[in-house]
Amino acid sequence: MKNILDKLYRTNCLNKEEIIFILDNIDKEWENYLFNLAKNTLFETYGNKIFIRGLLEFSNYCRNNCIYCGIRKDNSNIDRYRLDKKEILASLEESSELGYSTFVLQSGEDLYYTDEYLEDLIREIKFKYPDKAVTLSIGERSFESYEKLFEAGADRFLLRHETADPIIYNSIHPKMYWNERKNCLYNLKNIGYQTGAGFIVGLPNQTNKVLAEDLLFLKELEPAMVGIGPLIPHPDTPLKKEKIGSAEKTIVLIALIRLLLPDALIPVTTALNTIYEYGFERGILAGANVIMLNISPSHVRKKYEIYKNKETKDIQELNILKKKAKNIGFVINMERGDNLNFRRNENV
Repeated sequence: MKNILDKLYRTNCLNKEEIIFILDNIDKEWENYLFNLAKNTLFETYGNKIFIRGLLEFSNYCRNNCIYCGIRKDNSNIDRYRLDKKEILASLEESSELGYSTFVLQSGEDLYYTDEYLEDLIREIKFKYPDKAVTLSIGERSFESYEKLFEAGADRFLLRHETADPIIYNSIHPKMYWNERKNCLYNLKNIGYQTGAGFIVGLPNQTNKVLAEDLLFLKELEPAMVGIGPLIPHPDTPLKKEKIGSAEKTIVLIALIRLLLPDALIPVTTALNTIYEYGFERGILAGANVIMLNISPSHVRKKYEIYKNKETKDIQELNILKKKAKNIGFVINMERGDNLNFRRNENV
């Protein structure tokens, strides 16, 4: 185990068999060794900064029926909402006054928001806040759509691949296909976005071999950001009887991702915070360096229910997070926090 972990720290590479060996055999002692290597790697790249993002969930309408997701199209028990441009801009103004430098605009795949609508919105945001980063998390769209939104000023795009196993992917995403998701991710990278991928831990039929394939796909893609979190079954979905994904395994995988992709920006996801009281601290100490705070209007915040009892930290929690970070040797940072390798072409 030591030889493999040391090799990973030294080279940032492993083969599938080595990754499977780690996942099959790691115990508490070796977990601590792994976490120390991951923390050292984080300090060598980003130092002890934890970057804060403002997360605005502007619509919970979705055209898809992903069988793990509470906002799936066929869930009739959800109170749907859409924010208009005025509401979105008001939330961003409040967050800007509090010092946020990255806005994450997230929704289901809601085609009510056309390219033209989003282009106008992004241009207005960038006109008002030219030095702030705009991140989109709005699902699969055409190359042309992604390109228009990038040219309007969007900087980053989050699109988790969910699983790199085509059979599992197709089984949990009705009428969606792994190759299309993969193509979207490469399109986003080729256009110039800081692109985020990631996966769910604890899906049905997910083995350590499948998780190794997830890690190798990330290594191949080299995304700027990687977000992973445990499965939390929603009672209004076909996966309602599944077990919750393992928090401990999620933290081990965060550490492996930090070592495979030293420059990645890795959030402690809300899913991990939801099922694990010390998810923030454990995730950071395993190599994560981003946290998203909910800046959505209070009247819609509980309606964006991908899973039940979602732990959505909001802007009022910033001072609490500062204390938690200080207690483990980190500092909250309100800058944009771009990926170290990213340089946007200012002629775009």
